[in-house]
Amino acid sequence: MIHDPKSIEQGSDLLFELEEILKAAGLWSAVTPSQEALASQQPFACDTLAFEQWLQFIFIPRLQALLKTNTLPPTMQIQPMAEVTWQSNHLPVQRVLARFDSWSQSQHG
Repeated sequence: MIHDPKSIEQGSDLLFELEEILKAAGLWSAVTPSQEALASQQPFACDTLAFEQWLQFIFIPRLQALLKTNTLPPTMQIQPMAEVTWQSNHLPVQRVLARFDSWSQSQHG
């Protein structure tokens, strides 16, 4: 559980910022992937989804659900996957993801 309301607010703000930056980068999809694609057991659903689809359809909803119940998310390392996937592209998105990683680590510090 997150006991600091400011931490919940920070996480919620980062989720909002991530969604907005994905939309601005043209990485937000209007088409929901199939249930089979969303059910992937691979890290980042890398066998069925593009990384930005994983962010939109798995990462953001799961984090929103955790924050609504004041549940502490696990320590995350999302930005390295973004860097491998996009290399030097979509740097504003990568910066937000790096802040997510730092935020999640600070919750466990």
